[in-house]
Amino acid sequence: MTLDEVEVIVEDSIKTLPDEFRTKLDNVGFVVEAWPTPEEFESIKAHPGSLLFGLYRGIPKTQRFSNYSSLPDKIIIYAGPILMISKDLRDAKKRIKETVLHEIGHQFGMSDDQLRSRGI
Repeated sequence: MTLDEVEVIVEDSIKTLPDEFRTKLDNVGFVVEAWPTPEEFESIKAHPGSLLFGLYRGIPKTQRFSNYSSLPDKIIIYAGPILMISKDLRDAKKRIKETVLHEIGHQFGMSDDQLRSRGI
C-alpha cells in the first residue's frame, strides 16, 4: 500500500465521521508520513523502538480560550508502523481508521487512557 492509498483511507475515515464530530474538526490538517522521527518519539517521551501509529500536534479544544488563534493543529498518521503489523488490507484499513479516531480524540481533549477505555 502506498502513502497515497493511506491518505485516501484517512480522508474516507474523516468523511464517515458523524456530523457532530466532523463539523467540529476545524483548524486541523491531516498528514500521512512513512515513519515517525526520533524527535517525534522524544516529544511524547516514547521509546524509539516502540510503534507509533499517529501523533496529534496542537492545542486540544478543551484548553482553548474564546479568542484562540493559532497555526493549524496537525494530525500525523504513520503508515509504516501500521502496515508493518497489519495482517492484510482489511486489517490495515481498520487500524488506519482507529488511529485517525484516536488522534481526533486528542484534539477534542481526551487522554490516551480515556481513549483506550472507549476502545479507541
